[in-house]
Amino acid sequence: MRKPVALGAPNEADDEINLTPMLDVVFIMLIFFIVTAAFIKEVGIDVNRPDAPPDAVPSDENILITIGEESGIWMGQRLIDPRAVRANIERMHAENPDALVVIKPDRRSLNKTLVQVMDASRAAGIYNISIAADSDTGGAR
Repeated sequence: MRKPVALGAPNEADDEINLTPMLDVVFIMLIFFIVTAAFIKEVGIDVNRPDAPPDAVPSDENILITIGEESGIWMGQRLIDPRAVRANIERMHAENPDALVVIKPDRRSLNKTLVQVMDASRAAGIYNISIAADSDTGGAR
């Protein structure tokens, strides 16, 4: 004979928790994050390091641009307005078409100024840009 079922007694089938839908959601989220992470791309500038030692002085035939510690832009012995950098680079490049741009920033100058000078050089049609370092960059101040 059958045993009578007591009222309010838990059924054995109700005791189990079905984890299958939760695992499906977790795997779908995992696949979503893997796929979206593959399409994220960092934006930056490719910088080619020079092969010469840092003590090497750039030659006179190159276009030397110095960025001072207060982010002033110097070409030769003249302070240049940031909006006039492209015109000066174009003029100097017309005088010497084989010249490349050498930028020598001070370590306390703003990166924004360095990027502005690099953009002006590229707008002037010169893509061969070098960044010179000070010879005393070994120690921290």
